[in-house]
Amino acid sequence: MKKEDKGKIVEQLTVVIKKYPNFYLTDIETLNAERTSILRRECFKQNVKLIVVKNTLLKKTFEKLEGDYLILDDSLKGQTAIMLSHSANTPARLIFEFAKSSKKRNETIKPELKAAYVHGSFYIGAEYLDALVNIKGKDELLGDVIMLLQSSSKNVISALLSSKETIGGTLKALERR
Repeated sequence: MKKEDKGKIVEQLTVVIKKYPNFYLTDIETLNAERTSILRRECFKQNVKLIVVKNTLLKKTFEKLEGDYLILDDSLKGQTAIMLSHSANTPARLIFEFAKSSKKRNETIKPELKAAYVHGSFYIGAEYLDALVNIKGKDELLGDVIMLLQSSSKNVISALLSSKETIGGTLKALERR
């Protein structure tokens, strides 16, 4: 590959990575063509962009980005695929579910998490996969906040309605006496 072509790829990768707030570095080295196609389809369905990229080009891309991505250098070994997403936990769930299905099929458990950049924090190593699966995304957090706000207002309204009935009942009882 020519140096100019590598430069173009690095520029394109830089633009793509800047569009997404979260990314996961995964090892998909031992996946066969069929399983790789299945993984790509699942990523597409879940709005996750999957790119297989050379480690050296990814390293140069990280050098061009704002921030300190040197911590990811040790993760750039073997074959690397980058999963980009607007959702914090969707790639983690994909990796988890896909690895679980690989385990059921007695295959090598892949894809395997190498590292992740989620909500401005780095997670290095496969041991963080369970934590990343349980991270709530923006939509889930907004739903929780709305539910909490609604439950408080529902409690206030029901208290007002019940007190209205109590006061009305008390007044009718007093009137009868």
